[in-house]
Amino acid sequence: MYKKIIPYINCENEIAANIINEAAKYDYSGADAIFLYNYSMDEVSEEEFLCVVKEIVKQVDIPVYVGCYVKRFEDVKKALYTGAAYIVIKYSILKDKKVLEEASKRFGKDKIVVELEDYKDIQKAAFMSELYDSGVYAILLKHVELTGDMVETIFSLQLPVIIRDSLTKNDIASLLEPANVLGVSTNHYKDKDLAKVKFSLKAQDIQVNTFESSMDFREFKLNDAGLIPVVVQDYKTSEVLMVAYMNEEAFQKTLETGKMTYYSRSRQSLWIKGETSGHYQYVKSMLIDCDKDTILAKVLQIGAACHTGSQSCFFTNLYKKEYDDTNPFTVLTDVYNIIKDRKQNPKEGSYTNYLFDKGIDKILKKCGEEATEIIIAAKNPDSEELKYEISDYLYHLMVLMAQCNLDWDDIVKELAHRR
Repeated sequence: MYKKIIPYINCENEIAANIINEAAKYDYSGADAIFLYNYSMDEVSEEEFLCVVKEIVKQVDIPVYVGCYVKRFEDVKKALYTGAAYIVIKYSILKDKKVLEEASKRFGKDKIVVELEDYKDIQKAAFMSELYDSGVYAILLKHVELTGDMVETIFSLQLPVIIRDSLTKNDIASLLEPANVLGVSTNHYKDKDLAKVKFSLKAQDIQVNTFESSMDFREFKLNDAGLIPVVVQDYKTSEVLMVAYMNEEAFQKTLETGKMTYYSRSRQSLWIKGETSGHYQYVKSMLIDCDKDTILAKVLQIGAACHTGSQSCFFTNLYKKEYDDTNPFTVLTDVYNIIKDRKQNPKEGSYTNYLFDKGIDKILKKCGEEATEIIIAAKNPDSEELKYEISDYLYHLMVLMAQCNLDWDDIVKELAHRR
């Protein structure tokens, strides 16, 4: 199991856009997770904070830890309903300790991290057993002084440990060294390249998550110029964005930085995609074909892939035969986007706008009616009627989603968690 670098952001009194941008930068630079916290007891501040967390969860691929004031089980539920992978509960301000057990029963034993401020607590075997039995996943300790006794205590714990530290006094390698330390949470690497940090740690024999090829470049079949073509796809939509070439140096640079780096045949030099335009391509995966002569790279594309400003370099149609390229998810997304647009830009005579104008009660009434119609149609041996009723229901369901500021990404991520 590799050690994790988990940047933290104190979100109290911070502008939402700044938090979102900072979280995205950490994701791009190679963070393993991110810890967002705001322990304000003000309900309005907490609601605003959780809205920001929800937006960040949509934009980043790494797990999100969310730390907030927990008074009752409902607070845990609201925090995890943002899509966050873990909730961090500050034990010193938790009044009802039964919340831990209730939360673990509802969400599982891999969701709750407890932040402890009194290091004497971890030396109490009965107390730590109580946390373990409550379903706590890990504990978070702040500014640990790694004495021999502390290392021994951490090693003996039943629960893994995350150490939160600004790294002004401690060295990250020393903090990660104890076997039971899951990772280090820090703000030390803001606006810095985490990929370089990880390669430095790896050189010190600390197991961290870096890009590492399962095959040596020498095993690839290259063209006469010593290059291999790379087909580049959007990692979510599978849209082909561009084709370029790599030599061994470009391939190694891509692994080291996490940014797609190519060899320019015209300039006879390396080039990092996006270095001048800002339209970087962040690596998600790279595959080699069966003949080992072509790489398929799946990337997160920032901005447009093509120098013309087009999302993809493949936009000139040479020939097209009519065919059905209907994809269930893209159809649902397209219809939802139209519904969302109607909400933002009302159109006279639109039934969708009629529903939005009438409000949530009317939308819920229609959802209920359409659900009933599905039940009735399902009793009919003719499936054609059921097809229409399900379509009607899905439409009204999407109107409800738009009214409540949910989209298909929210639903799909929740289903993925349950998978």
